Amino acid sequence: MRVLIALLLWLALLVPTAALAQGPAQVKIVKAQDAYRLEVDGKPFFIKGAGGSGHMQALAERGGNAIRTWRVEPDPVKMRALLDEAQRLGLKVAVGIEVGNERHGFDYDDAAAVAAQLQRIGDEVTAWKDHPAVLMWVAGNELNLHYENQKVWSAIGQIAERIHQIDPNHPVMTTLAGFDRPLIDQLKQRAASLDLIGIQLYGNLGELPQKLKDSGWTGPYVVTEWGPTGHWESPLTRWGAPIEDDATHKASVLLERYQRYIAGEHRQGLGSFVFLWGQKQERTPTWYGLFLADGESTPSVDAMQFAWTGQWPGNRAPSISPIRVDGALANSSVVLAPGTVHRAHVRASDRDGDGLGYAWTLRAESTATSIGGDPEHLPDDIAGVIKPGDPGQIELTAPDEPGNYRLFVEVRDGKGHAAYTNFPLRVE
Repeated sequence: MRVLIALLLWLALLVPTAALAQGPAQVKIVKAQDAYRLEVDGKPFFIKGAGGSGHMQALAERGGNAIRTWRVEPDPVKMRALLDEAQRLGLKVAVGIEVGNERHGFDYDDAAAVAAQLQRIGDEVTAWKDHPAVLMWVAGNELNLHYENQKVWSAIGQIAERIHQIDPNHPVMTTLAGFDRPLIDQLKQRAASLDLIGIQLYGNLGELPQKLKDSGWTGPYVVTEWGPTGHWESPLTRWGAPIEDDATHKASVLLERYQRYIAGEHRQGLGSFVFLWGQKQERTPTWYGLFLADGESTPSVDAMQFAWTGQWPGNRAPSISPIRVDGALANSSVVLAPGTVHRAHVRASDRDGDGLGYAWTLRAESTATSIGGDPEHLPDDIAGVIKPGDPGQIELTAPDEPGNYRLFVEVRDGKGHAAYTNFPLRVE
């Protein structure tokens, strides 16, 4: 298998591209007095980035300047296409490198596995280090999540050292799911070759200044993931279902968090990557993505454009309020009897006067217990339980099967923009 991968890389690299002909970007972290800044080819570069490689054209148009990935594409043709497209759009790429997670079964006491991983990473860096779209290397993602073996940080230190030997032009980081002094002490001891760290916080992003002080981290950092309040830190129904903010409230939260904790931090902070510039199922299909599954942009995309550029788009996504079921909000922990009929409504508006279409869906509540963004299955929609009424209103027949459910609505303006909200409920 390794021979086949090496052959594919060799074949892909036989075909030069205009981008590769330019040579690698020279990326440095410069310290001036007590402050750090990132420089690309000698010019200051504050990261206005997003996680994910989808919708790159939209990211560039909205004022973003970088994307973050989580792994090197195993298909070199796809990897080159991604980097070439970023370069064409004027975007830089913080290239993610997969590093084994203990929670996924990787054993850092297995010296052979650690050595094989190091060799594979060296091959990946060698293959792509000279592409001018590369901004930095992101070695591993949230390796401190549900782990015990501190040798992981020794492995990260070795990885950073190997990358520096192969590629002197780009910094190396790892990302942390929260952090404290014991963790930072481990990094300082075992992985001092890292150039910076990636910090991933959501509802507690406001604690970042104090966390930096308490942990003793005085070096540079990037907020490599941030976004809406996480499902693990949100209010719950009485049966434990997390209550998700509506799209309009999320957008206001993103803008406020960016302006307060990211935009003005130029002493240690080098910028950020908002999560997620795309769509995924994680507890719900809308919790983290700034786009819907079929590509419509949400109010959070508009908010990030304003955050990055100071200008709102010419046509904005609709606004929406929370769903009410029989007049009650989700925090009332609504319970329905099987087969009974209820009324649900939502209020939505469009500041541009665009006509709005409503799409309602009822699904079983996700039972996924994954952590750290691991893949989840989207429950199927339940047919025959929703009867549309006036715009924004439906009759909902509670399913015959007792259990936990979630009612979704997506509102589209016909111009490529949408808003959404959902409502967890129980049938018993």
